[in-house]
Amino acid sequence: MRKRDRTPKTYTRLTHPLVRDSRDEPFRRATWDEALDRTARELGAARGAFGMFSCSRATNEMNYVAQKFARVVMGTNNVDSCNRTCHAPSVAGLSAAFGSGGGTSSYEEVEHTDVVVMWGSNARFAHPIFFQHVLKGIRNGARMYAVDPRRTSTAEWAESWLGLNVGTDIAMAHAIGREIIHAGLVNEAFVRRATTGFEEYRHLVEPWTLSLAAKVTGVPAPAIRELAHAYARAERAQLCWTLGITEHHNGTDNVRALINLALLTGHVGRYGSGLQPLRGQNNVQGGGDMGAIPNRLPGFQDLLDAGVRATFEAAWDTVIPPRYGMTLTEMFEAMEDRSLRAVYCIGENPAQSEADSEQAVRRLKELDFLVVQDIFLTKTAELADVVLPATAGWAETEGTTTNSERRVQRVRRAVTPPGEAREDIDILCDLAGRLGHDWKYDGAEAVWNELRAVSPDHHGMTYERLEEHQGIQWPCPSTDRLEPPYLHGRLWETDPGRRGRPAPFGIVQHDPPVDLTDEHYPVRLTTGRRLDSYNTGVQSGSFASPLRRGEYVELSPEDAERYGVVVGEEVLVTSRRGSVRAPVWVDPALRPGLAFMTFHFPDEVDTNQLTIEANCPIAGTAEFKASAIRIEKVSTHGSALR
Repeated sequence: MRKRDRTPKTYTRLTHPLVRDSRDEPFRRATWDEALDRTARELGAARGAFGMFSCSRATNEMNYVAQKFARVVMGTNNVDSCNRTCHAPSVAGLSAAFGSGGGTSSYEEVEHTDVVVMWGSNARFAHPIFFQHVLKGIRNGARMYAVDPRRTSTAEWAESWLGLNVGTDIAMAHAIGREIIHAGLVNEAFVRRATTGFEEYRHLVEPWTLSLAAKVTGVPAPAIRELAHAYARAERAQLCWTLGITEHHNGTDNVRALINLALLTGHVGRYGSGLQPLRGQNNVQGGGDMGAIPNRLPGFQDLLDAGVRATFEAAWDTVIPPRYGMTLTEMFEAMEDRSLRAVYCIGENPAQSEADSEQAVRRLKELDFLVVQDIFLTKTAELADVVLPATAGWAETEGTTTNSERRVQRVRRAVTPPGEAREDIDILCDLAGRLGHDWKYDGAEAVWNELRAVSPDHHGMTYERLEEHQGIQWPCPSTDRLEPPYLHGRLWETDPGRRGRPAPFGIVQHDPPVDLTDEHYPVRLTTGRRLDSYNTGVQSGSFASPLRRGEYVELSPEDAERYGVVVGEEVLVTSRRGSVRAPVWVDPALRPGLAFMTFHFPDEVDTNQLTIEANCPIAGTAEFKASAIRIEKVSTHGSALR
């Protein structure tokens, strides 16, 4: 058995602009003027075939200026970020139900609730700060239920673990809804007053008996019944989810199925009761709020609303195209047919984070021009024509970020950036000037104040107030008061005028994973995070940690015995799209037929060569959570043994 190399992977911090004269030549150091002149020339020639990848780790201010650059300078709504890879279905589902794409509760409320449902979320590893609030809630008497194919570290704290089959979340949710209805536990007053579509929903879930759900999901009927009764009977309940819900070909439908349960029981719009999608990066929420998505303008305002467009057109002195732009997913597809020929990528690494990564790299290589603005020379940056060195979004930059509870918080510059690295906003404004738009911002606060002038939800958040309150949750329309920490309290108003638009039940159907298992690919692979690693490892991989063991394919004890493999033995993992080699780790928390891998070590094991680009038709998020694979032993000569 070969010894595992545990040397941390170190990415080079970018300190100077880089350019290459042709794709088959190496990078050479360039001046800022040369790099920006070339970028401006190439982008100017690509109007009508341009896409912007903004960054969910950078500040709100950067995201605001990035989307403004796309819309004003380049004349397109083709702007998106990695929110498309993770929580776009949450935004789409919550928006469809409530008109707003943010989580409805604050973290603190989890400490004072009665029931917490963690669905498709290993928050103990992926959201450890939020999980501290969950633990406080448990200590205060809350009961937690974990719904997850794996018995995760989070599930160890649960009252009950419901280990459903991958891709059966809607079946489970419908069975819970049916049980609540048949047990007479519906909050009838709330449903009648604040929702629409209940009768259609009741007919939808009627076939989903506990016995049928048990057969489809693999969860015993009594466990489903217990969760249904606990959630419905609780005075306060929180339903939380992450990518186990969203990273499916029907991710938006999954989210709607969970929202239905909150509507059925009235667990939304009240303190302690709510719906909480846990975002995976420091500013995924903020990126969308700032309009760095193709269908919304800053303040999460609908781009198709003529009145909204008029406000921004007056503020920006421009004409905004009255149509949605392309999502990140659609932009990659457009690279294939050459309708997208130039991309400006800020702080993202899609060459390693996209599903079917081999295809993603091929598409990026086919672009006429790729400019990457980052702090490291990532795999995506290695494909670029021009690389622009930026400052880090933390400690080197002034601005704000927005977390999962909609809390806007200040970040401050504390250290001097290395070399010639420049702040993202300065780079964007310099480029805008070279393309005919003279933007002058006297720092991040000036950008923020421009945002406040066009976004009612942020109007009351001055930098001074953000510091005074150590962060403020949106909406905050007034500088004189703070709003409640939860959203949609209007749904409990007795006056129809104050109550506003009712929340519709989502009529969604169970739909199994696209990549079906069979005799050739008998194992279901699901992906996720591990503690002490982050995304594609560019930021977290360069320092050693006793918790980080590198990439493994995790198998159940039964499957390890079936394939005749032991811990540390290298195997060939193959899907219908590609193969990787990875050592084995045996995890008793996995059931037979289920394997687990992460995407933290793509330079070592590129897991996304295995995943499938089967996208949610509403949100565009790929089905990272459900691939069909086979496991093969590797001979001493390196070939697979069949």
